[in-house]
Amino acid sequence: MIRIACIGITVMDRIYYVEGLPTEGGKYVANNYREVGGGPAATAAVAAAKLGAQVDFIGRVGDDDTGQSLLQELESLGVNTRYCKRYANARSSQSAIMVDAQGERVIVNYPSPDLLADADWLEEIDFTQWDVVLADVRWHEGTQKAFTLARRAGAVTVLDGDITPQDITSLVALSDHAVFSAPGLRKMTGEQDIRLALKKSQTLTNGQVYVTNGAEGCLWLENQQIKHQPGYKVEVVDTTGAGDVFHGAFAFSLAQGQAGVDIIRFASAVAALKCTRPGGRAGIPDCAQTRSFLSLYG
Repeated sequence: MIRIACIGITVMDRIYYVEGLPTEGGKYVANNYREVGGGPAATAAVAAAKLGAQVDFIGRVGDDDTGQSLLQELESLGVNTRYCKRYANARSSQSAIMVDAQGERVIVNYPSPDLLADADWLEEIDFTQWDVVLADVRWHEGTQKAFTLARRAGAVTVLDGDITPQDITSLVALSDHAVFSAPGLRKMTGEQDIRLALKKSQTLTNGQVYVTNGAEGCLWLENQQIKHQPGYKVEVVDTTGAGDVFHGAFAFSLAQGQAGVDIIRFASAVAALKCTRPGGRAGIPDCAQTRSFLSLYG
């Protein structure tokens, strides 16, 4: 059994579907609305579980109704939340998301200030039980602690290097695989050219570096050479959570013993199929669906 831990944030996504994304102030009408769990590490956990892994999500919620709903949804989707911390008299995190007719979206995230950043409690957890430990950058202290414990335990570390206000270079240094979003990579390196930014990021870690760039696909360094996997063309309905799903599928494929382009092709296919249905999790395929899709590409 493949065993994966995902450390980071879980939020309630309140998703509004509109004809076009607002470009100025005013009143707008949504043609549909969904309320579902989100968050980079939490959605990655759902993806890995859907693909067949045994997954633990480790994060923080408040003791409000939102926190209870977030944990219940994760459990219903096959993700174990036994190690999550619930803070008393605290609000959970949430996001407001607008999605247009082409599937593009704008996200406004509210990370609850009630959820303490302290991560010392992670030391009570046995990290030897997992093959791969994936973490996002939204709970900096949690990722730092989890990666330190994971490396000590012999687990492989995977970083979801998305954009965040904090400097993530110390987290990259602890990563065996740092998988950036294009905005996250550009912000960290200060380099707008994505290929130069990727090479610059390699100087920060002894691990491997990658960058996802939406429909343009994924770039990564292999023996100091830049490799490229184009994005798969699908009928896009909603791109919400596509990057998170990519990371979950990446961790799953890595734990299976795949390498190089095979990991990227698999994760790209899972993320592409997710985009064919609304919401951040509803369209996540299982292994059989993914392999069927990939068979069309030889």
